[in-house]
Amino acid sequence: MNTKFLDDFIKQSKTDNLKTKDIYPENLFDLKTKVSFGMGAPTKRPWISILGPGMSTSNGYYPVYLYYKKDNILDLCYGRSETTLFPNAWSSDIQAKFFKTPTNGPYKGRDSSWIYKSYEPKIENNQVKYFSDNKEISSEELLSDLSSIVDEYKKCLDIEVKDENSDISKGLFYMEQQLEDFIIENWNETEFGKKYNLIEEDGEYISQQYKTPIGLIDILAKDKETDDYVVIELKRNQTSDDTIGQIARYMGWVQEHLKNETVKGIIICGKYDEKLYHAQKIIPNIEVFLYEVNFSLKEYTKYQ
Repeated sequence: MNTKFLDDFIKQSKTDNLKTKDIYPENLFDLKTKVSFGMGAPTKRPWISILGPGMSTSNGYYPVYLYYKKDNILDLCYGRSETTLFPNAWSSDIQAKFFKTPTNGPYKGRDSSWIYKSYEPKIENNQVKYFSDNKEISSEELLSDLSSIVDEYKKCLDIEVKDENSDISKGLFYMEQQLEDFIIENWNETEFGKKYNLIEEDGEYISQQYKTPIGLIDILAKDKETDDYVVIELKRNQTSDDTIGQIARYMGWVQEHLKNETVKGIIICGKYDEKLYHAQKIIPNIEVFLYEVNFSLKEYTKYQ
């Protein structure tokens, strides 16, 4: 393993290119990786997350590189999801040492209390060099730092898997949350992306887990033609009546507080549900979509 993926990440952060497919390794240290430079528009803080089983960037905890482009600072952090608070995050020892109130000074605007290591990348002659306290850090040191935090992460995951009551040991891998992430990350390639736009604020998309006083809307979008709001909810482990009540509640809130009389609702579920079918017929402006999960195998190749 080498640091080419990190060099490529820093270089791409200097551009407006948001594509990551087939550019970065799918796995590091036998764990899944996710890379993001923004959704639809470049973000001020690109990231690389390293995810264990059942973890996603919006629901879980994981090692993560955060690159603050304005300050040219690359932080390797004990990451935690922001949109959904994961029930168990890192060990008590790690939390006691790192998860404190963020400081100001050089850490202002950063999740300073979560930082494991911090670097300053510099591009010279198309080569990326990394510095810490004005001292150049070798590729071996970078990989050693990453390996150390991943080892701690795997220990935390092992503790959780041994807990018979944990979600991972029960085999619940947060399929709905991963589906939600997939829809957001591939928005323009979905049926939704053809008709609806994600909502942007200050260069960041705020559509996923949209915050309201009555709860979090899974996805809030806007119709490209009418500019009406669209509330999208995934039917999770709940009854059809609960799902209908939930989306109706959010639609009512959007109608009143975002001043949109013709707000639309969409429910995404995994299989045909007769109760949803009948409810959909009588409640206007609600559609139901079914999702399908396809598995495929491909040959493993080492990232060069």
